[in-house]
Amino acid sequence: MHTAIMIMAKVPQAGAVKTRLCPPLSQQEAMTLYYAFLRDKIAQVQSLEAASPTMAYTPADGRSVFAALAPGFTLIAQQGADLGERLANAFAQCFAAGHTGVIAIDSDTPTLPTNFLQQAIALLAMPKVDVVIGPSDDGGYYLIGLRALHHELFENMPWSTDVVVPETVRRATAKGLQVAWLPPWFDVDTPEDLERLQSTLKATPGKAPWHTRQFFLKRA
Repeated sequence: MHTAIMIMAKVPQAGAVKTRLCPPLSQQEAMTLYYAFLRDKIAQVQSLEAASPTMAYTPADGRSVFAALAPGFTLIAQQGADLGERLANAFAQCFAAGHTGVIAIDSDTPTLPTNFLQQAIALLAMPKVDVVIGPSDDGGYYLIGLRALHHELFENMPWSTDVVVPETVRRATAKGLQVAWLPPWFDVDTPEDLERLQSTLKATPGKAPWHTRQFFLKRA
């Protein structure tokens, strides 16, 4: 069975997504931008080879939103009190469905090269690799892939801090797990990230992500 590529996502609602971008964006603009991020990430995942597209969404009553937004995706409602529990439960559901590898990605990296995701699939297919990490510039990760669920990688993790990746690696090493790495990339959480995104899009005209580019064109 193909590796599950699982987007961790929220229902786009004003005041509930990308709030750290307000200001400079209004809550409505932040929601519209997040919706663009989602549409671009869905298109990217759909283009992958040897992958089973999956959407882990929250809140639980948002299934119809993602059924319309991501046709052909397996839909999983996120469950848990914090990100660690939600990730662990989503991984568990994918493994229970028979996947031999599961990769969780965020929806906040619109410029992430598609070949990074394809590389993660290839790495996770290697018998000696237990964990694949795509590190973010802020100390977290934009991707984590596993060949089996290891709850220790998610429990009591200091999420949204710059020690998430080093702490994940420390725990993996302590358990004797082999970690493989993807190149670092940036996600879009802060006004500074937003400026970086705009600069990146200007430097690479005509390339994906299409929906994210349209947001800035319409806002100009």
